[in-house]
Amino acid sequence: MFEFVKSWYERKFSDPHSVTLLLVICAVVSLLYFVGSLIIPVLVAIVVAYLLEWPVQRLALLGFSRLMASTLVMLCFSGIAIASFFGIVPVLWQQTSNLLQEAPHMLEQGKSFLMQLPHQYPELITEMQIKTVVGTVENKFIEFGQVILSVSLTSLKDIVALLIYLILVPLLVFFMLKDKQELVGGIGRLLPDQRRLISQVWLEMNQQIMNYIRGKVIEILIVGGASFITFTLFELRYAALLGVLVGCSVLIPFVGAALVTIPVAAVALFQFGVSPEFWYIIIAYSIIQALDGNVLVPLLFSEAVDLNPVYIIVAVLFFGGLWGFWGVFFAIPLASLVRALLNAWSMQPQEIKA
Repeated sequence: MFEFVKSWYERKFSDPHSVTLLLVICAVVSLLYFVGSLIIPVLVAIVVAYLLEWPVQRLALLGFSRLMASTLVMLCFSGIAIASFFGIVPVLWQQTSNLLQEAPHMLEQGKSFLMQLPHQYPELITEMQIKTVVGTVENKFIEFGQVILSVSLTSLKDIVALLIYLILVPLLVFFMLKDKQELVGGIGRLLPDQRRLISQVWLEMNQQIMNYIRGKVIEILIVGGASFITFTLFELRYAALLGVLVGCSVLIPFVGAALVTIPVAAVALFQFGVSPEFWYIIIAYSIIQALDGNVLVPLLFSEAVDLNPVYIIVAVLFFGGLWGFWGVFFAIPLASLVRALLNAWSMQPQEIKA
């Protein structure tokens, strides 16, 4: 056994480039795990900088300087963000408030509907089973209310943090875009000279991460916008709020679509009951999800999603458990990174030196 491990170690890590790559990966993972919560503004800025790098590159190709291109892109992005904030947030706030006020009534209506099932299907469902389900749901609503209360009590601290982010993140994004070459060069000077594998993995992942972030934003806008238009055409209440939820659900592969189906179906059932309109909404929503999964995702992420769904789900669970939202958001590129690392380490030393 010892000889086998020794042989494997010498085969995979006899080259200094492999050791350097391993040390860098361990250092980055340790940094994110232990101080990730302290550098959230930096992580947000990196994501936004990746999103805006493409238009900056296009303007640079047209002859603009890096400074001018970064300034123009930041001004346009800030204007769109401010207009969207003041145009969408008040509507979402109002609809969320109305939904929370109607939630107890919706719960009672759902409870009445469930209590009728044992009389309609006595051979399939018992009254005790329905009472257990109802009790569990009521307990979850109580827990959710306690969470909302605790969040409201700490809202002042969150507002202060948000104001700091609104100042720091745009500044960080601007300087990351303007001084990209200097920042990348500075990081490169910190790395050892034996970094051929690091460069190989970086070249493979850099463009992929940029395409993934841009594609994910486009997917959110398309899916959320299509859902909002569909719900509005069917005159479904809380169309804007549900459209945003459906759009944001694409951040969690596979699982998000299933989770957001619950509020969509609940609101439609509460408004229309078990009627043709209810089924029309469910069918339209299913078509949107089918088009997203079978047309839009392959079109936007043809390289990034070249992974087995099992690997993607495992990546969501693992990286989400490590880093929360950011782990879920980057689950697919992180899974691709793991694959790139395994491919790099699977190369024989003579292949690396070639």
